[in-house]
Amino acid sequence: MATLNPNIPPGPLADKWRSHKFNSKLVNPANKRKYEIVIVGAGLAGASAAATLSELGYRVKCIVFHDSPRRAHSIAAQGGINAAKNYQNDGDSVYRLFYDTIKGGDYRSREANVHRLAEVSASIIDQCVAQGVPFAREYGGLLANRSFGGAQVSRTFYARGQTGQQLLLGAYSALSNQVGAGAVELVTMHEMVDLVVIDGHAKGVITRDLVTGALHRHAGDAVVLATGGYGNVFNLSTYARQSNATAIWRAYKRGACFANPCYTQIHPTCIPVSGDYQSKLTLMSESLRNDGRIWVPKKAEDCPKNPNDIPEADRDYYLERIYPSFGNLAPRDVSSRAAMRMCDEGRGVGESGLGVYLDFADAIQRYGKQAAARAGHAHPTPAQILELGEAAIKERYGNLFDIYHEITNENAYKRPMRIYPAVHYTMGGLWVDYNLMSNLPGLFVLGEANFSDHGANRLGASALMQGLSDGYFVLPNTINGYLAGQKPGSRPSTDAAEFVAAEKNSADVIARLMAVKGKETVHHFHKRLGLILWKRCGMARNRAGLEAGIKEIQALRAEFWANVNVPGSAQDLNQALERANRVADFLELGELMCRDALAREESCGCHFREEYHHPDGECLRNDELFNHVAAWEYQGEGKEPLRNVEPLVYENVKMSVRSYK
Repeated sequence: MATLNPNIPPGPLADKWRSHKFNSKLVNPANKRKYEIVIVGAGLAGASAAATLSELGYRVKCIVFHDSPRRAHSIAAQGGINAAKNYQNDGDSVYRLFYDTIKGGDYRSREANVHRLAEVSASIIDQCVAQGVPFAREYGGLLANRSFGGAQVSRTFYARGQTGQQLLLGAYSALSNQVGAGAVELVTMHEMVDLVVIDGHAKGVITRDLVTGALHRHAGDAVVLATGGYGNVFNLSTYARQSNATAIWRAYKRGACFANPCYTQIHPTCIPVSGDYQSKLTLMSESLRNDGRIWVPKKAEDCPKNPNDIPEADRDYYLERIYPSFGNLAPRDVSSRAAMRMCDEGRGVGESGLGVYLDFADAIQRYGKQAAARAGHAHPTPAQILELGEAAIKERYGNLFDIYHEITNENAYKRPMRIYPAVHYTMGGLWVDYNLMSNLPGLFVLGEANFSDHGANRLGASALMQGLSDGYFVLPNTINGYLAGQKPGSRPSTDAAEFVAAEKNSADVIARLMAVKGKETVHHFHKRLGLILWKRCGMARNRAGLEAGIKEIQALRAEFWANVNVPGSAQDLNQALERANRVADFLELGELMCRDALAREESCGCHFREEYHHPDGECLRNDELFNHVAAWEYQGEGKEPLRNVEPLVYENVKMSVRSYK
């Protein structure tokens, strides 16, 4: 059984991080040059960590499967990044951000980790501004803020609808500076396929060169995984198509515990599925819910009508009705389930009936009148108000409206957007302690690849905050404590028997995939897996469905290994082989997700078990039995994994029914 020691520092919550940094062991500057850290991934978490650690003097090798870190999935984040700077003077504070995050996660995250995240948040904004990130600004020059779901203050900093891209360019510039200085070795087009463990410590990785097919060994004094989330296990999601779980899954099979795998966030503001041909889904930023009002027709017979022809009295602004305190900015899990209920009642819109409206007509009128007043128009015409209002909306969200038009061929300035929930983020991931180290010594896990900060549901605009917090500020202060206990210059040789064995294991998996010579494509199996998971372990779960899902996935996995067809060669560029490697892992991970959901007999956050809910349909937690992190431990091929538990202790926040009404 794995040992799960969260290593939370003693003392008052507000003092833990400061005292922990002071009391942690340090590595002197001369010795830092003797350590090499292998970082896998170069999105926000990986790039910021690689740049910062190399600036501190460590030797860093950064491995990414893209041709450039600029292609990391972090660029897809649109709406913003949270920080407790209280620029709006609306009552925000470090404690309020901490509390909102704990509550947003339905009391299933560690207090100490979340408070640290809130503390560090303000420094992230300063760091990014110094790098030249073009955050939106108010008229007077101060950084602008907007609201996001689950909060009643405006704390979200943004760069129009492309915040992730701009933040990544900032981190990428810092990383490129260190690459140019020779402090970081950047290895592109290499995918991690195994973790090397020596004497119980993570000491390197095996990668596959995606161009030549060759396997390579990389040794380090510590290994850092910053490889993102596993939402593509559902096939259709808002993730970049190449996003995968292989790095963290191979680490799990080497002894790192996988925590809370069933916690999958369903984002309420995505463009609905339009056909069987789709390879991914597209997110419409949560920031749109600042100005867009969500509704469905009150009467099912009105659903086929043009939404502009449905009078106000016949519209159900259901989020405003059910959750008046938060309205259209209710948290993602709550908003997603509400949309599902409306569609289940037969009031969904669009050809499939799986859609609700996101309407900007009121915002256009409001901004138009404000703009007319500023321009001195005492009696503006309706056409002038409309023109000025649309211009204001375009200034705030124009690129998002352009994306929507490109995909749907509909003008969202004139007709409400159609949206529906879709897989967007995974709160589960490898278990880590307060130092971001897994139960496997020497293996650190950052960003979405770990489980640490969001509990059972992530609030909007907190993913970018966590990734940059982990990379810029947390890991550089915690990895020292581990490395100080490792003798300088003791890094193992890549000729060590463990490296040889790990490379052979990777080669054997690839050879097995190539040898099947079946009749069905990799996508065929991935698509079927996604349908099983969406049906059995999607927005709502129940015991019978989860038990059936486990059996269905097991049967599908057996069929995959008997009938998958991977054309081409393993000694060459082969994207079918890349996908097969990843889907093989997804087929195992999907089963673990169902097992985790089955074992957690409560509803919390995004994990909604139909058997456990309040009379009004909201989540019914069972704090007596499930106030803990479930961390699964691999037991070997064909054996059921072991469920370990880390109890969660709440000393500063009172656990209560999570209500946004």
